[in-house]
Amino acid sequence: MQINDYIVFILYFIVVSVYGYWIYNRKKAKETSANDFFLAEGSLTWWAIGASLIASNISAEQMIGMSGSGFKMGLAIATYEWMAAATLMIVAIFFIPVYLKNKIYTMPQFLSQRYNDRVAMIMAIFWLFLYVVVNLMSILYLGALAINGISGLSVLFCILALAIFAIVITLGGMKVIGYTDIIQVFFLILGGLVATYIALNLVANQAGTEGVFNGLSVLRTEADDHFHMIFNRDNSNYLDLPGLTILIGGMWIVNLNYWGCNQYITQRALGADLKTARAGLLFAAFLKLLMPVIVVLPGIAAYYLHQKGMFQTEMLDSKGIVDVNKAYPSLLNLLPVGMKGLAFAALTAAIVASLAGKANSIATIYTLDIYKKAINPNASEDKLVSLGRIVVIVAMAAAVVLSLLIGEKLMGEGKQGFQYIQEYTGFVSPGIFAMFILGFFWKKTSSNAAMFATIGGFIMSIILKFLPQLVNLAFLAPMGFAVKNGDGIYEIPFLDRMGFVFLTCIIGMYIISNIDFKGRNNPQGLEIDSSMFRTSRGFTIGALVILATLTVLYTIFW
Repeated sequence: MQINDYIVFILYFIVVSVYGYWIYNRKKAKETSANDFFLAEGSLTWWAIGASLIASNISAEQMIGMSGSGFKMGLAIATYEWMAAATLMIVAIFFIPVYLKNKIYTMPQFLSQRYNDRVAMIMAIFWLFLYVVVNLMSILYLGALAINGISGLSVLFCILALAIFAIVITLGGMKVIGYTDIIQVFFLILGGLVATYIALNLVANQAGTEGVFNGLSVLRTEADDHFHMIFNRDNSNYLDLPGLTILIGGMWIVNLNYWGCNQYITQRALGADLKTARAGLLFAAFLKLLMPVIVVLPGIAAYYLHQKGMFQTEMLDSKGIVDVNKAYPSLLNLLPVGMKGLAFAALTAAIVASLAGKANSIATIYTLDIYKKAINPNASEDKLVSLGRIVVIVAMAAAVVLSLLIGEKLMGEGKQGFQYIQEYTGFVSPGIFAMFILGFFWKKTSSNAAMFATIGGFIMSIILKFLPQLVNLAFLAPMGFAVKNGDGIYEIPFLDRMGFVFLTCIIGMYIISNIDFKGRNNPQGLEIDSSMFRTSRGFTIGALVILATLTVLYTIFW
Protein backbone atom coordinates (compact mmCIF):
# COMPACT_ATOMS: atom_id res chain seq x y z
CA MET A 1 0.00 0.00 0.00
CA GLN A 2 1.09 3.60 -0.68
CA ILE A 3 0.87 6.65 1.57
CA ASN A 4 -2.52 7.68 0.17
CA ASP A 5 -3.92 4.24 0.98
CA TYR A 6 -2.80 4.60 4.59
CA ILE A 7 -4.34 8.08 4.75
CA VAL A 8 -7.71 6.65 3.65
CA PHE A 9 -7.42 3.85 6.19
CA ILE A 10 -6.40 6.19 9.03
CA LEU A 11 -9.37 8.42 8.17
CA TYR A 12 -11.66 5.39 8.56
CA PHE A 13 -10.01 4.53 11.89
CA ILE A 14 -10.42 8.08 13.20
CA VAL A 15 -14.06 8.35 12.11
CA VAL A 16 -15.02 5.06 13.79
CA SER A 17 -13.06 5.81 16.96
CA VAL A 18 -14.30 9.39 17.40
CA TYR A 19 -17.91 8.46 16.65
CA GLY A 20 -17.72 5.50 19.02
CA TYR A 21 -16.27 7.69 21.78
CA TRP A 22 -19.03 10.27 21.24
CA ILE A 23 -21.73 7.58 21.46
CA TYR A 24 -20.09 6.19 24.59
CA ASN A 25 -20.11 9.57 26.33
CA ARG A 26 -23.74 10.18 25.31
CA LYS A 27 -24.95 6.89 26.69
CA LYS A 28 -22.73 6.82 29.78
CA ALA A 29 -24.99 9.16 31.71
CA LYS A 30 -28.09 7.20 30.73
CA GLU A 31 -26.68 3.72 31.40
CA THR A 32 -28.53 2.39 34.43
CA SER A 33 -28.24 -1.38 34.18
CA ALA A 34 -26.31 -4.28 32.75
CA ASN A 35 -29.04 -4.64 30.13
CA ASP A 36 -28.19 -1.16 28.86
CA PHE A 37 -24.56 -2.17 28.44
CA PHE A 38 -25.08 -5.62 26.93
CA LEU A 39 -28.27 -5.05 24.92
CA ALA A 40 -28.56 -1.26 24.42
CA GLU A 41 -32.14 -1.76 25.61
CA GLY A 42 -34.52 0.52 23.73
CA SER A 43 -31.65 2.53 22.17
CA LEU A 44 -31.09 1.08 18.70
CA THR A 45 -33.17 2.24 15.71
CA TRP A 46 -34.28 -0.14 12.96
CA TRP A 47 -31.52 0.98 10.63
CA ALA A 48 -28.92 0.57 13.40
CA ILE A 49 -30.19 -2.96 14.11
CA GLY A 50 -30.12 -3.93 10.42
CA ALA A 51 -26.68 -2.44 9.85
CA SER A 52 -25.30 -4.05 12.99
CA LEU A 53 -26.66 -7.46 11.96
CA ILE A 54 -24.84 -7.26 8.63
CA ALA A 55 -21.65 -5.75 10.04
CA SER A 56 -21.48 -8.48 12.66
CA ASN A 57 -22.26 -11.21 10.16
CA ILE A 58 -20.02 -10.18 7.27
CA SER A 59 -16.43 -10.74 8.29
CA ALA A 60 -13.23 -12.39 7.15
CA GLU A 61 -15.11 -15.66 6.72
CA GLN A 62 -17.16 -13.98 3.96
CA MET A 63 -14.74 -11.41 2.55
CA ILE A 64 -11.91 -13.94 2.42
CA GLY A 65 -13.46 -17.39 2.95
CA MET A 66 -16.56 -16.94 0.79
CA SER A 67 -14.62 -15.13 -1.93
CA GLY A 68 -12.25 -18.10 -1.90
CA SER A 69 -15.21 -20.44 -2.25
CA GLY A 70 -16.44 -18.23 -5.11
CA PHE A 71 -13.06 -18.76 -6.77
CA LYS A 72 -13.40 -22.53 -6.36
CA MET A 73 -17.10 -23.25 -6.85
CA GLY A 74 -18.67 -20.03 -8.14
CA LEU A 75 -21.97 -18.32 -7.47
CA ALA A 76 -23.45 -21.38 -5.74
CA ILE A 77 -21.78 -20.32 -2.48
CA ALA A 78 -24.02 -17.23 -2.55
CA THR A 79 -26.84 -19.48 -1.38
CA TYR A 80 -25.66 -18.83 2.18
CA GLU A 81 -26.39 -15.12 1.67
CA TRP A 82 -29.57 -15.34 -0.40
CA MET A 83 -31.16 -18.05 1.73
CA ALA A 84 -30.29 -15.91 4.76
CA ALA A 85 -32.51 -13.16 3.35
CA ALA A 86 -35.48 -15.54 3.33
CA THR A 87 -34.54 -16.85 6.77
CA LEU A 88 -34.50 -13.34 8.24
CA MET A 89 -38.15 -12.99 7.24
CA ILE A 90 -39.06 -16.20 9.09
CA VAL A 91 -37.12 -15.08 12.17
CA ALA A 92 -38.80 -11.68 12.11
CA ILE A 93 -42.29 -13.16 11.82
CA PHE A 94 -42.07 -16.18 14.13
CA PHE A 95 -38.98 -16.07 16.37
CA ILE A 96 -38.54 -12.46 17.51
CA PRO A 97 -42.16 -12.09 18.74
CA VAL A 98 -41.68 -15.14 20.99
CA TYR A 99 -38.47 -13.74 22.47
CA LEU A 100 -39.88 -10.27 23.06
CA LYS A 101 -43.26 -11.45 24.40
CA ASN A 102 -41.53 -13.62 26.99
CA LYS A 103 -38.88 -10.97 27.80
CA ILE A 104 -36.01 -13.21 26.72
CA TYR A 105 -32.68 -11.42 26.28
CA THR A 106 -30.18 -14.28 25.98
CA MET A 107 -30.35 -17.76 24.50
CA PRO A 108 -29.44 -19.51 27.78
CA GLN A 109 -32.22 -17.50 29.45
CA PHE A 110 -34.64 -18.96 26.90
CA LEU A 111 -33.45 -22.48 27.73
CA SER A 112 -33.74 -21.84 31.46
CA GLN A 113 -37.23 -20.37 31.14
CA ARG A 114 -38.46 -23.02 28.70
CA TYR A 115 -36.66 -26.10 30.07
CA ASN A 116 -34.52 -25.83 33.22
CA ASP A 117 -31.32 -24.30 34.60
CA ARG A 118 -29.27 -27.42 33.91
CA VAL A 119 -29.96 -27.31 30.17
CA ALA A 120 -29.31 -23.57 30.14
CA MET A 121 -25.98 -23.84 31.98
CA ILE A 122 -24.67 -26.65 29.77
CA MET A 123 -25.53 -24.71 26.64
CA ALA A 124 -24.12 -21.44 28.01
CA ILE A 125 -20.75 -23.11 28.59
CA PHE A 126 -20.93 -24.79 25.20
CA TRP A 127 -21.71 -21.50 23.40
CA LEU A 128 -18.78 -19.79 25.08
CA PHE A 129 -16.49 -22.55 23.88
CA LEU A 130 -17.90 -22.46 20.33
CA TYR A 131 -17.73 -18.67 20.03
CA VAL A 132 -14.12 -18.48 21.19
CA VAL A 133 -12.62 -21.61 19.60
CA VAL A 134 -14.44 -21.54 16.25
CA ASN A 135 -15.75 -18.03 15.61
CA LEU A 136 -13.38 -15.55 17.25
CA MET A 137 -10.33 -17.61 16.33
CA SER A 138 -11.33 -18.07 12.68
CA ILE A 139 -12.27 -14.41 12.21
CA LEU A 140 -8.95 -13.28 13.67
CA TYR A 141 -6.85 -15.70 11.64
CA LEU A 142 -8.56 -15.23 8.28
CA GLY A 143 -8.71 -11.47 8.80
CA ALA A 144 -5.03 -11.24 9.66
CA LEU A 145 -4.15 -13.43 6.67
CA ALA A 146 -6.03 -11.08 4.36
CA ILE A 147 -4.54 -7.90 5.81
CA ASN A 148 -1.09 -9.47 5.64
CA GLY A 149 -1.62 -10.17 1.94
CA ILE A 150 -2.59 -6.57 1.24
CA SER A 151 -0.29 -4.59 3.53
CA GLY A 152 2.69 -6.88 3.99
CA LEU A 153 2.44 -6.48 7.76
CA SER A 154 3.22 -9.64 9.72
CA VAL A 155 0.34 -11.99 10.55
CA LEU A 156 1.18 -11.69 14.25
CA PHE A 157 0.96 -7.91 14.15
CA CYS A 158 -2.32 -8.03 12.22
CA ILE A 159 -3.88 -10.46 14.73
CA LEU A 160 -2.89 -8.28 17.67
CA ALA A 161 -3.99 -5.03 16.00
CA LEU A 162 -7.40 -6.44 15.05
CA ALA A 163 -7.93 -7.81 18.55
CA ILE A 164 -7.02 -4.50 20.23
CA PHE A 165 -9.21 -2.42 17.89
CA ALA A 166 -12.16 -4.77 18.48
CA ILE A 167 -11.65 -4.68 22.27
CA VAL A 168 -11.70 -0.86 22.29
CA ILE A 169 -15.07 -0.83 20.49
CA THR A 170 -16.54 -3.70 22.54
CA LEU A 171 -15.73 -2.11 25.89
CA GLY A 172 -18.20 0.65 25.07
CA GLY A 173 -21.10 -1.79 25.13
CA MET A 174 -23.81 -2.80 22.69
CA LYS A 175 -24.94 0.73 21.87
CA VAL A 176 -21.44 1.75 20.77
CA ILE A 177 -21.16 -1.46 18.73
CA GLY A 178 -24.58 -0.94 17.16
CA TYR A 179 -24.03 2.65 16.07
CA THR A 180 -20.40 2.29 14.98
CA ASP A 181 -21.57 -0.67 12.91
CA ILE A 182 -23.47 1.83 10.75
CA ILE A 183 -20.13 3.35 9.75
CA GLN A 184 -18.59 -0.10 9.41
CA VAL A 185 -21.34 -1.15 7.00
CA PHE A 186 -20.89 2.04 4.99
CA PHE A 187 -17.19 1.32 4.50
CA LEU A 188 -17.86 -2.39 3.98
CA ILE A 189 -20.39 -1.87 1.20
CA LEU A 190 -18.62 1.08 -0.45
CA GLY A 191 -15.20 -0.56 -0.37
CA GLY A 192 -16.65 -3.91 -1.43
CA LEU A 193 -18.46 -2.39 -4.40
CA VAL A 194 -15.31 -0.56 -5.45
CA ALA A 195 -13.36 -3.85 -5.37
CA THR A 196 -16.08 -5.55 -7.46
CA TYR A 197 -16.16 -2.64 -9.91
CA ILE A 198 -12.40 -2.76 -10.43
CA ALA A 199 -12.42 -6.58 -10.70
CA LEU A 200 -15.07 -6.60 -13.43
CA ASN A 201 -13.22 -3.86 -15.29
CA LEU A 202 -10.05 -5.94 -15.15
CA VAL A 203 -11.95 -8.90 -16.58
CA ALA A 204 -13.28 -6.73 -19.39
CA ASN A 205 -9.82 -5.36 -20.16
CA GLN A 206 -8.36 -8.86 -20.18
CA ALA A 207 -10.98 -9.82 -22.78
CA GLY A 208 -10.20 -6.79 -24.97
CA THR A 209 -13.22 -4.71 -24.02
CA GLU A 210 -14.17 -2.34 -21.20
CA GLY A 211 -16.93 -1.62 -18.71
CA VAL A 212 -18.43 -3.42 -15.72
CA PHE A 213 -21.33 -4.98 -17.59
CA ASN A 214 -19.05 -6.21 -20.36
CA GLY A 215 -16.83 -7.73 -17.68
CA LEU A 216 -19.83 -9.49 -16.16
CA SER A 217 -20.85 -10.72 -19.62
CA VAL A 218 -17.35 -12.12 -20.16
CA LEU A 219 -17.55 -13.99 -16.86
CA ARG A 220 -20.98 -15.41 -17.70
CA THR A 221 -19.62 -16.65 -21.04
CA GLU A 222 -16.10 -17.84 -20.23
CA ALA A 223 -16.70 -18.98 -16.65
CA ASP A 224 -20.20 -20.33 -17.15
CA ASP A 225 -19.54 -23.27 -14.83
CA HIS A 226 -19.20 -20.71 -12.00
CA PHE A 227 -22.75 -19.36 -12.44
CA HIS A 228 -24.93 -22.28 -11.37
CA MET A 229 -26.68 -22.37 -7.99
CA ILE A 230 -27.65 -26.06 -7.99
CA PHE A 231 -24.89 -28.65 -8.46
CA ASN A 232 -25.32 -32.05 -10.11
CA ARG A 233 -23.97 -35.13 -8.33
CA ASP A 234 -20.95 -35.33 -10.62
CA ASN A 235 -19.82 -31.82 -9.67
CA SER A 236 -16.58 -31.82 -7.66
CA ASN A 237 -18.15 -29.38 -5.18
CA TYR A 238 -21.23 -31.50 -4.48
CA LEU A 239 -19.94 -32.45 -1.02
CA ASP A 240 -20.05 -28.78 -0.02
CA LEU A 241 -23.35 -27.88 -1.68
CA PRO A 242 -25.35 -31.04 -2.41
CA GLY A 243 -27.93 -30.11 -5.04
CA LEU A 244 -31.45 -29.33 -3.88
CA THR A 245 -30.42 -29.65 -0.24
CA ILE A 246 -29.67 -25.93 -0.32
CA LEU A 247 -33.35 -25.24 -1.03
CA ILE A 248 -35.22 -27.94 0.89
CA GLY A 249 -32.72 -29.44 3.32
CA GLY A 250 -29.79 -28.68 5.55
CA MET A 251 -29.28 -25.09 4.39
CA TRP A 252 -32.45 -24.12 6.27
CA ILE A 253 -31.04 -25.63 9.46
CA VAL A 254 -27.81 -23.66 9.02
CA ASN A 255 -29.62 -20.37 8.52
CA LEU A 256 -32.48 -20.75 10.98
CA ASN A 257 -30.09 -21.80 13.72
CA TYR A 258 -27.67 -18.97 12.93
CA TRP A 259 -30.20 -16.15 12.55
CA GLY A 260 -32.82 -17.32 15.03
CA CYS A 261 -31.09 -19.26 17.82
CA ASN A 262 -27.75 -17.46 18.04
CA GLN A 263 -26.97 -14.96 20.80
CA TYR A 264 -24.43 -13.26 18.59
CA ILE A 265 -27.13 -12.32 16.07
CA THR A 266 -30.44 -12.10 17.92
CA GLN A 267 -28.88 -9.85 20.57
CA ARG A 268 -29.15 -6.92 18.17
CA ALA A 269 -32.94 -7.11 18.09
CA LEU A 270 -33.74 -8.26 21.64
CA GLY A 271 -33.38 -4.78 23.13
CA ALA A 272 -35.98 -3.24 20.79
CA ASP A 273 -39.76 -3.32 20.43
CA LEU A 274 -41.32 -5.72 17.92
CA LYS A 275 -41.95 -3.15 15.16
CA THR A 276 -38.39 -1.81 15.32
CA ALA A 277 -36.86 -5.28 15.50
CA ARG A 278 -38.82 -6.50 12.48
CA ALA A 279 -37.92 -3.42 10.46
CA GLY A 280 -34.26 -3.96 11.32
CA LEU A 281 -34.39 -7.59 10.19
CA LEU A 282 -36.13 -6.56 6.95
CA PHE A 283 -33.40 -4.00 6.28
CA ALA A 284 -30.75 -6.66 6.94
CA ALA A 285 -32.50 -9.01 4.49
CA PHE A 286 -32.31 -6.41 1.71
CA LEU A 287 -28.61 -5.91 2.42
CA LYS A 288 -28.13 -9.68 2.28
CA LEU A 289 -29.34 -9.70 -1.33
CA LEU A 290 -26.44 -7.38 -2.16
CA MET A 291 -23.70 -9.29 -0.36
CA PRO A 292 -22.84 -11.82 -3.13
CA VAL A 293 -22.00 -8.87 -5.40
CA ILE A 294 -19.40 -7.80 -2.84
CA VAL A 295 -18.00 -11.12 -1.64
CA VAL A 296 -18.64 -13.74 -4.37
CA LEU A 297 -18.27 -11.90 -7.69
CA PRO A 298 -14.69 -10.83 -6.86
CA GLY A 299 -13.82 -14.46 -6.23
CA ILE A 300 -15.24 -15.49 -9.63
CA ALA A 301 -13.37 -12.61 -11.28
CA ALA A 302 -10.16 -13.74 -9.58
CA TYR A 303 -10.77 -17.26 -10.92
CA TYR A 304 -11.11 -15.95 -14.48
CA LEU A 305 -8.03 -13.73 -14.18
CA HIS A 306 -6.05 -16.61 -12.66
CA GLN A 307 -7.02 -18.80 -15.63
CA LYS A 308 -5.66 -16.04 -17.88
CA GLY A 309 -2.29 -16.12 -16.16
CA MET A 310 -2.64 -13.61 -13.34
CA PHE A 311 -1.93 -14.27 -9.62
CA GLN A 312 0.14 -17.34 -10.53
CA THR A 313 2.60 -16.81 -7.67
CA GLU A 314 0.54 -14.61 -5.32
CA MET A 315 -2.01 -17.38 -4.70
CA LEU A 316 0.41 -20.22 -4.00
CA ASP A 317 0.83 -21.60 -0.49
CA SER A 318 4.07 -22.90 0.99
CA LYS A 319 3.59 -26.24 -0.80
CA GLY A 320 3.05 -24.65 -4.19
CA ILE A 321 -0.71 -25.33 -4.13
CA VAL A 322 -3.26 -22.68 -5.09
CA ASP A 323 -4.68 -21.17 -1.87
CA VAL A 324 -8.22 -19.98 -2.55
CA ASN A 325 -8.15 -17.82 0.59
CA LYS A 326 -5.63 -15.57 -1.19
CA ALA A 327 -7.98 -14.78 -4.09
CA TYR A 328 -9.52 -11.64 -2.55
CA PRO A 329 -6.25 -10.17 -1.20
CA SER A 330 -4.55 -10.80 -4.56
CA LEU A 331 -7.35 -8.95 -6.31
CA LEU A 332 -7.20 -6.01 -3.91
CA ASN A 333 -3.49 -5.61 -4.61
CA LEU A 334 -4.40 -4.62 -8.18
CA LEU A 335 -6.53 -1.68 -7.04
CA PRO A 336 -5.23 1.84 -7.74
CA VAL A 337 -3.75 3.97 -4.97
CA GLY A 338 -6.45 5.33 -2.65
CA MET A 339 -8.97 2.73 -3.75
CA LYS A 340 -6.81 0.05 -2.18
CA GLY A 341 -6.98 1.98 1.11
CA LEU A 342 -10.76 2.11 0.86
CA ALA A 343 -10.98 -1.64 0.20
CA PHE A 344 -8.54 -2.21 3.06
CA ALA A 345 -10.79 -0.15 5.34
CA ALA A 346 -13.83 -2.15 4.20
CA LEU A 347 -12.10 -5.41 5.00
CA THR A 348 -10.95 -4.16 8.39
CA ALA A 349 -14.46 -2.85 9.15
CA ALA A 350 -15.97 -6.25 8.41
CA ILE A 351 -13.47 -8.04 10.62
CA VAL A 352 -13.57 -5.63 13.57
CA ALA A 353 -17.37 -5.37 13.61
CA SER A 354 -17.71 -9.16 13.76
CA LEU A 355 -15.07 -9.49 16.45
CA ALA A 356 -16.76 -6.81 18.56
CA GLY A 357 -20.20 -8.34 18.20
CA LYS A 358 -18.98 -11.83 19.03
CA ALA A 359 -16.98 -10.62 22.04
CA ASN A 360 -20.00 -8.73 23.36
CA SER A 361 -22.14 -11.87 23.09
CA ILE A 362 -19.51 -13.89 24.95
CA ALA A 363 -19.48 -11.30 27.73
CA THR A 364 -23.29 -11.23 27.85
CA ILE A 365 -23.65 -15.00 28.18
CA TYR A 366 -20.93 -15.38 30.80
CA THR A 367 -22.00 -12.39 32.89
CA LEU A 368 -25.78 -12.74 32.83
CA ASP A 369 -26.22 -16.49 32.40
CA ILE A 370 -23.30 -17.99 34.29
CA TYR A 371 -21.84 -15.51 36.78
CA LYS A 372 -25.09 -13.87 37.90
CA LYS A 373 -27.03 -17.13 38.10
CA ALA A 374 -24.50 -19.61 39.45
CA ILE A 375 -21.67 -17.63 41.06
CA ASN A 376 -22.90 -14.29 42.43
CA PRO A 377 -26.69 -13.80 42.16
CA ASN A 378 -26.48 -10.57 44.19
CA ALA A 379 -23.86 -8.89 42.01
CA SER A 380 -24.49 -5.18 41.44
CA GLU A 381 -25.11 -3.71 38.01
CA ASP A 382 -21.71 -1.98 38.07
CA LYS A 383 -20.04 -5.26 38.98
CA LEU A 384 -21.69 -7.04 36.05
CA VAL A 385 -20.63 -4.36 33.57
CA SER A 386 -17.05 -4.37 34.86
CA LEU A 387 -16.92 -8.16 34.70
CA GLY A 388 -18.30 -8.07 31.17
CA ARG A 389 -15.41 -5.86 30.08
CA ILE A 390 -12.89 -8.22 31.68
CA VAL A 391 -14.48 -11.19 29.88
CA VAL A 392 -14.15 -9.36 26.55
CA ILE A 393 -10.39 -8.98 27.08
CA VAL A 394 -9.91 -12.57 28.27
CA ALA A 395 -11.93 -14.04 25.38
CA MET A 396 -10.04 -11.99 22.81
CA ALA A 397 -6.69 -12.98 24.33
CA ALA A 398 -7.69 -16.65 24.16
CA ALA A 399 -8.71 -16.24 20.51
CA VAL A 400 -5.35 -14.61 19.72
CA VAL A 401 -3.46 -17.54 21.23
CA LEU A 402 -5.63 -20.11 19.41
CA SER A 403 -5.29 -18.34 16.06
CA LEU A 404 -1.52 -18.43 16.41
CA LEU A 405 -1.43 -22.08 17.50
CA ILE A 406 -3.98 -23.78 15.25
CA GLY A 407 -5.24 -21.21 12.74
CA GLU A 408 -2.91 -22.23 9.93
CA LYS A 409 -3.48 -25.94 10.51
CA LEU A 410 -7.26 -25.64 10.26
CA MET A 411 -7.69 -22.88 7.66
CA GLY A 412 -4.34 -22.32 5.97
CA GLU A 413 -2.53 -24.07 3.12
CA GLY A 414 -5.33 -23.86 0.55
CA LYS A 415 -8.25 -24.95 2.77
CA GLN A 416 -11.60 -23.19 2.37
CA GLY A 417 -11.95 -21.21 5.58
CA PHE A 418 -15.64 -20.53 5.05
CA GLN A 419 -16.43 -24.21 4.63
CA TYR A 420 -14.41 -25.07 7.76
CA ILE A 421 -16.59 -22.76 9.84
CA GLN A 422 -19.84 -24.04 8.36
CA GLU A 423 -19.01 -27.74 8.74
CA TYR A 424 -17.73 -27.61 12.30
CA THR A 425 -20.57 -25.38 13.46
CA GLY A 426 -22.84 -27.92 11.79
CA PHE A 427 -21.85 -30.57 14.33
CA VAL A 428 -24.13 -28.85 16.85
CA SER A 429 -26.58 -26.80 14.79
CA PRO A 430 -29.17 -29.57 14.16
CA GLY A 431 -29.61 -30.47 17.83
CA ILE A 432 -29.75 -26.84 18.97
CA PHE A 433 -32.28 -25.89 16.31
CA ALA A 434 -34.46 -28.92 17.12
CA MET A 435 -34.37 -27.96 20.80
CA PHE A 436 -35.40 -24.37 20.00
CA ILE A 437 -38.07 -25.02 17.39
CA LEU A 438 -39.95 -27.61 19.47
CA GLY A 439 -39.43 -25.50 22.57
CA PHE A 440 -41.13 -22.60 20.80
CA PHE A 441 -44.18 -24.29 19.41
CA TRP A 442 -44.81 -27.57 21.30
CA LYS A 443 -45.58 -27.23 24.99
CA LYS A 444 -44.96 -30.89 25.75
CA THR A 445 -41.27 -30.68 24.80
CA SER A 446 -39.38 -31.76 27.94
CA SER A 447 -35.97 -30.91 29.34
CA ASN A 448 -34.85 -34.53 28.88
CA ALA A 449 -35.77 -34.25 25.21
CA ALA A 450 -33.75 -31.05 24.97
CA MET A 451 -30.72 -32.77 26.49
CA PHE A 452 -31.12 -35.62 24.02
CA ALA A 453 -31.10 -33.19 21.08
CA THR A 454 -28.06 -31.33 22.36
CA ILE A 455 -25.84 -34.22 23.33
CA GLY A 456 -27.30 -36.91 21.09
CA GLY A 457 -27.27 -34.63 18.06
CA PHE A 458 -23.60 -33.82 18.59
CA ILE A 459 -22.66 -37.49 19.00
CA MET A 460 -24.61 -38.51 15.92
CA SER A 461 -22.93 -35.75 13.87
CA ILE A 462 -19.51 -37.12 14.85
CA ILE A 463 -20.56 -40.69 14.04
CA LEU A 464 -21.81 -39.71 10.57
CA LYS A 465 -18.64 -37.72 9.94
CA PHE A 466 -16.33 -40.67 10.59
CA LEU A 467 -18.67 -43.49 9.52
CA PRO A 468 -17.27 -43.57 5.95
CA GLN A 469 -13.91 -44.67 7.39
CA LEU A 470 -15.58 -47.83 8.70
CA VAL A 471 -18.52 -48.53 6.38
CA ASN A 472 -18.79 -48.31 2.59
CA LEU A 473 -21.64 -45.86 1.97
CA ALA A 474 -21.80 -46.46 -1.79
CA PHE A 475 -25.37 -47.71 -1.37
CA LEU A 476 -26.41 -44.11 -0.62
CA ALA A 477 -24.89 -42.78 -3.86
CA PRO A 478 -27.87 -43.50 -6.16
CA MET A 479 -30.02 -41.27 -3.90
CA GLY A 480 -27.42 -38.51 -3.90
CA PHE A 481 -26.72 -38.85 -0.16
CA ALA A 482 -23.11 -39.98 -0.63
CA VAL A 483 -20.39 -38.99 -3.08
CA LYS A 484 -16.70 -39.79 -3.38
CA ASN A 485 -14.34 -37.43 -1.62
CA GLY A 486 -10.75 -36.65 -2.67
CA ASP A 487 -9.58 -39.97 -1.23
CA GLY A 488 -12.13 -42.00 -3.21
CA ILE A 489 -14.25 -42.74 -0.11
CA TYR A 490 -18.02 -42.29 -0.23
CA GLU A 491 -18.92 -39.52 2.21
CA ILE A 492 -22.22 -37.91 3.23
CA PRO A 493 -22.28 -34.16 2.36
CA PHE A 494 -22.25 -32.23 5.63
CA LEU A 495 -25.49 -30.37 4.82
CA ASP A 496 -27.21 -33.74 4.34
CA ARG A 497 -25.66 -34.99 7.59
CA MET A 498 -27.23 -32.01 9.32
CA GLY A 499 -30.62 -32.90 7.85
CA PHE A 500 -30.38 -36.51 9.02
CA VAL A 501 -29.31 -35.45 12.52
CA PHE A 502 -32.08 -32.85 12.75
CA LEU A 503 -34.80 -35.36 11.81
CA THR A 504 -33.39 -37.89 14.27
CA CYS A 505 -33.42 -35.26 17.04
CA ILE A 506 -37.01 -34.27 16.28
CA ILE A 507 -38.20 -37.89 16.35
CA GLY A 508 -36.25 -38.63 19.53
CA MET A 509 -37.53 -35.49 21.24
CA TYR A 510 -41.10 -36.38 20.33
CA ILE A 511 -40.81 -39.85 21.84
CA ILE A 512 -39.00 -38.71 24.99
CA SER A 513 -41.38 -35.81 25.61
CA ASN A 514 -44.43 -38.05 25.32
CA ILE A 515 -42.88 -40.46 27.84
CA ASP A 516 -41.92 -37.64 30.23
CA PHE A 517 -45.32 -35.96 30.17
CA LYS A 518 -47.53 -39.03 30.14
CA GLY A 519 -50.41 -38.31 32.47
CA ARG A 520 -49.46 -34.66 33.07
CA ASN A 521 -51.97 -31.97 32.18
CA ASN A 522 -49.89 -28.81 32.61
CA PRO A 523 -46.65 -28.97 30.62
CA GLN A 524 -44.25 -26.03 30.69
CA GLY A 525 -44.39 -23.69 27.70
CA LEU A 526 -43.93 -20.11 26.54
CA GLU A 527 -46.56 -17.40 26.26
CA ILE A 528 -47.69 -17.46 22.64
CA ASP A 529 -50.79 -16.28 20.80
CA SER A 530 -51.57 -15.99 17.11
CA SER A 531 -51.75 -12.18 17.16
CA MET A 532 -47.98 -12.08 17.81
CA PHE A 533 -47.28 -13.27 14.28
CA ARG A 534 -49.31 -10.62 12.43
CA THR A 535 -47.18 -8.23 10.40
CA SER A 536 -47.66 -4.66 9.26
CA ARG A 537 -48.48 -3.86 5.64
CA GLY A 538 -45.05 -2.31 5.07
CA PHE A 539 -43.23 -5.35 6.40
CA THR A 540 -45.40 -7.71 4.34
CA ILE A 541 -44.72 -5.79 1.13
CA GLY A 542 -40.99 -5.75 1.85
CA ALA A 543 -40.95 -9.49 2.55
CA LEU A 544 -42.81 -10.24 -0.68
CA VAL A 545 -40.32 -8.13 -2.67
CA ILE A 546 -37.45 -10.13 -1.16
CA LEU A 547 -39.10 -13.48 -1.93
CA ALA A 548 -39.85 -12.39 -5.51
CA THR A 549 -36.24 -11.27 -5.97
CA LEU A 550 -34.95 -14.60 -4.67
CA THR A 551 -37.27 -16.49 -7.02
CA VAL A 552 -35.94 -14.54 -9.99
CA LEU A 553 -32.29 -15.03 -8.95
CA TYR A 554 -32.61 -18.79 -8.51
CA THR A 555 -34.54 -19.09 -11.76
CA ILE A 556 -31.85 -17.23 -13.72
CA PHE A 557 -28.87 -18.97 -12.15
CA TRP A 558 -30.33 -22.43 -11.57
